[in-house]
Amino acid sequence: MTYEFDPIVGQPVSLAPGLTLVLAPNASAMTHLGTNTYLLGRESLAVIDPGPDSPAHLKALRSAIAERPVTHIFVTHSHLDHSPLAGPLSQETGAPVLAFGNSKAGRSAIMEELAQGGFVGGGEGIDREFAPTQVLEDGDVVTGSWGALTAIHTPGHLGNHLCLAWGTAIFTGDHVMGWASSLVSPPDGDLTDFMASCRKLQSHHASTYYPGHGAPVTKPEERLAWLISHRISREKQILLALKAQSATPEQITKEIYHDVPKGLLHAAERNVFAHLIDLYQRGAVTALPNLSLAANFALRVGNRSD
Repeated sequence: MTYEFDPIVGQPVSLAPGLTLVLAPNASAMTHLGTNTYLLGRESLAVIDPGPDSPAHLKALRSAIAERPVTHIFVTHSHLDHSPLAGPLSQETGAPVLAFGNSKAGRSAIMEELAQGGFVGGGEGIDREFAPTQVLEDGDVVTGSWGALTAIHTPGHLGNHLCLAWGTAIFTGDHVMGWASSLVSPPDGDLTDFMASCRKLQSHHASTYYPGHGAPVTKPEERLAWLISHRISREKQILLALKAQSATPEQITKEIYHDVPKGLLHAAERNVFAHLIDLYQRGAVTALPNLSLAANFALRVGNRSD
């Protein structure tokens, strides 16, 4: 199936039988056209990723929902462009909010250590007030008249990130998208977890991915393979840069990112830092005086990457 993806903000678009998209009015360099809010079902509904704190989007969702009952509200992860409307929508509909946990859930030990040291994240922003009314564990299945959704815990973009399998489709949040690779920004993003989650998704065969931003991904296996390959390629660039001399994440970013707009260089630097943390955990690099965005990184002597 070929999708011509050009939704109008706030106007429902049917993507498949029993699946409607309502685009939020929050287009940006980080969110593409805006956040995709999905409505599952016909007579009763499940909502996936209610979206940002936007009265206009809440109004659009009310209109698209009409008089139909909402049985569940699912949140793939608690970034500010995905989760803030979950609370208001829950209050209006009485539906529970389901997610892996709050914004600290699923965070790895090394990222928790960075966070405790005062290092803060970048990117779309964390919904620090988010708290689901029902926690979903990996493998949990929730059913309704709209079918069954299976939770797949996919930390990496954020520790509490979930993908949701629905028949032969998977709602992939910000883990896999067609328009861009996912942002991984420490300490909320973790590249070690991200790569593991990519490989985990490879075991879940799907016909279509429905991402949190942008068009449906109609060749999901190819896109997932590209995403893994892209990260491996970026790692090789970083290691090559460090062969010449030790460097900070900022210096490495300026060397390997030649086609990124100036406004996105900060996000690129966070991505480089995510790779460096992964390499540090694997013993491939050292960080002086300690692991931080300002650290000087070098190849570890005797490491096979040298």
